[in-house]
Amino acid sequence: MSVLISNIAQILHAKWQQQADWAKIDHVSIDSRSLQNGKSTLFFALVGPNNDGHVFIPELFERGVRNFVVHSIPKDFENKANFLQVENTLNALQDFACYYRKLYDFPVIGITGSNGKTIVKEWLNFLLSPDFNIIRSPKSYNSQVGVPLSVLSINEKHNLGIFEAGISTVHEMEKLEKIIQPSIGILTNIGSAHDEGFADLDQKIKEKMMLFANAKVLIFEKNESVEKYISPKTTPFSWSFSDKRASVFIAKKTTGQYTKLAISYQTEAFEIEIPFQDKASVENAIACLMVLLHFKFDVKTIQNRMAFLYPIEMRLKVKNGIHNSTLIDDSYSSDFQSLKIALDFLENQKQHQQKTLILSDIFQSGLSNDELYSKVAALITSNKINRVIGIGNTISEFKNKFENCLTFSNTSEFLAALSKLDFGNETILIKGARSFEFEKIVAALEEKTHETVLEINLNAISHNLNFYKSKLKPTTKLMVMVKAFGYGCGGFEIAKLLEHHKVDYLGVAFADEGIALKNAGIQLPIMVLNPESTSFSAIIQHQLEPEIYSLKGLKAFLKIAEDKKLNQFPIHIKLDTGMHRLGFEAEAIAELISILKGNSLVQVKSILSHMATSDDLNHRVFSNYQIALFDKLSSILIQELNIKPIRHLLNTSGISNFPEAQFEMVRLGIGLYGISNDAEEQKQLENVGTLKSIISQIRTISTGESVGYGRRFIAEKTTKIATIPIGYADGISRRWGNGLGYVTINNQKAYIVGSICMDMLMVDVSEIDCNEGDSVVIFGKDPTVTLLAEKLNTIPYEILTGISQRVQRVFFRE
Repeated sequence: MSVLISNIAQILHAKWQQQADWAKIDHVSIDSRSLQNGKSTLFFALVGPNNDGHVFIPELFERGVRNFVVHSIPKDFENKANFLQVENTLNALQDFACYYRKLYDFPVIGITGSNGKTIVKEWLNFLLSPDFNIIRSPKSYNSQVGVPLSVLSINEKHNLGIFEAGISTVHEMEKLEKIIQPSIGILTNIGSAHDEGFADLDQKIKEKMMLFANAKVLIFEKNESVEKYISPKTTPFSWSFSDKRASVFIAKKTTGQYTKLAISYQTEAFEIEIPFQDKASVENAIACLMVLLHFKFDVKTIQNRMAFLYPIEMRLKVKNGIHNSTLIDDSYSSDFQSLKIALDFLENQKQHQQKTLILSDIFQSGLSNDELYSKVAALITSNKINRVIGIGNTISEFKNKFENCLTFSNTSEFLAALSKLDFGNETILIKGARSFEFEKIVAALEEKTHETVLEINLNAISHNLNFYKSKLKPTTKLMVMVKAFGYGCGGFEIAKLLEHHKVDYLGVAFADEGIALKNAGIQLPIMVLNPESTSFSAIIQHQLEPEIYSLKGLKAFLKIAEDKKLNQFPIHIKLDTGMHRLGFEAEAIAELISILKGNSLVQVKSILSHMATSDDLNHRVFSNYQIALFDKLSSILIQELNIKPIRHLLNTSGISNFPEAQFEMVRLGIGLYGISNDAEEQKQLENVGTLKSIISQIRTISTGESVGYGRRFIAEKTTKIATIPIGYADGISRRWGNGLGYVTINNQKAYIVGSICMDMLMVDVSEIDCNEGDSVVIFGKDPTVTLLAEKLNTIPYEILTGISQRVQRVFFRE
């Protein structure tokens, strides 16, 4: 964005008290706390029921902001800044967004409905991003304020927009339609959320349909109540499970954790598989499928991409609870439709057979209380909930509708009785309306852990996985390395995600890593790259697949295989092509062949080697030598043994630098976790791990006073010091201290002072506005793991794998 303030004044028909008519605006803000606010920011002083943006103008002025849209100019600020004076600042924000949207001419998808908007938006972004540069609503920015802020983020590089629109009453959608101006419409599920804002369901549908008044096409589940409100300008594109008059007819069948959809569209009939069973996810996935059909994607592309859809957790978070319990935190909403979704989620994520629901009064249902709680009771019964704890006066009145139900009139009463309720060895869904402050219940039931956590962004892992998959030939298989506790990021959780993405193999270093994954329920084939002969029996018992790299190891494994009377047990032959670490050298190939020839105890599932310099193109000659030698030696084995194994040589850097050597499979490692040796490629990857802590204590020291062991920092002036509860026992190198390294607090750098201790480090926060308890980023987007590695003269692998397992891993999706 780059718009002159004089142009904006005309657009808004504002009374302009100008200070500089040449000022250019490249940023719009409504948040006075944002550190992005500056001289080229246009601040809209919005007035709401609980706050008034005008109050923050003096503070913003002090921080350099000079452009404001206001209802009234604050006292003492006349002629000190550019003030665009309007009747209503929210209307002005929306009017500016309408103007700005008209500057761009590309397809825009507008999504509305009661449920599923954010999921459909995020899935569409995932499905379409390989082909489009997409601008989409951040998080759930679908309101009268969120929509214009989303649209104002468009730039000239975008060629597809995806925006969601939410309304709670009449006469809201007309404004959002003018801002979004969708050419493609999607109507998701119409449920009971915000029913109180409409006279009846028909009015609700009519109001939502106003988003599509000028759309070229509308995607929806075939429904006469919807069709009567479709504009004559709009082409209906409907789907149905039951009505064959729909544009797309679909039959579904559940298989394991997946749903198979049989699609009949025009003259085509094909199947797709999605990794979900619940009704809401299936419907949301179909909405995405319809968009792919509208854009005329080929069937194979549709099948491949839809198979990789992943759960969007949004506000549902899984946490460790007291006494070996698991918490599902949905403590900020309580309506009937979202309860159904949460119960589905509970069933999918449960780690215990015993299931407890803590539920507040339910709002926004549109039903009488008797009918509502009868439906809730039936829903809970069908989900086999063992215990219900109801909190609120209304749910208490209908206690008799529930089996094994205990009720409290409010949250405080529940918390007072908590010690007598015997929680443990169960999965607990905590679901309540905001007014009930169920976050207090979550805090009381959550396991108390180290305040330092490593947050793992599963969306980023999915993005990075698909980035590297885009570099592969369609026939190339993919092994993903999850050794060393998933490069420090967590083993099982990442393996589970990769299993959803249907990678071909997982790779671990030692047998115990693979055994842990198998015991946790991972079904993918797992290759053990560095097996010790003492672990061969356990490898066989747990159906792992060993890498064999020496004649001694091969003979030892064959002896055990003979004792156990194995037949065609999969093994993987490692060749040494120049790394000189592990593997059969050329001189051993003849004896290797003689041992394996005609041997039915084992099956050579793959042949592999390891490149030494795939990340350094200055050694391209040596890399090409390794590729040629691998091809030669593996070909000899294939011919002499008459086998058809998978061959794999390339690691993360090799995938990018030597695409001609993909053979039948590649091995993705550090790239999955957002790290590349190539600066340009690094820009395409998303940050996966963010190591966070908090400020434990803040103190001010005088000139001449010291900090930490050895008095290695002496204050040269009065200095404010913050102590952070993380140290070298957590994996932070002592070399990162003494002014070399920094952490980020409130988006500002705070340099480490003195020696890093075993469990703590100290930073200078003299110039930072912060408080005890504030969040601290140790590494993530700033500083990055790559920066730490460069400064410490090491590699990102060492930084990531060095994070202690006493640091809790928290997995989330944005």
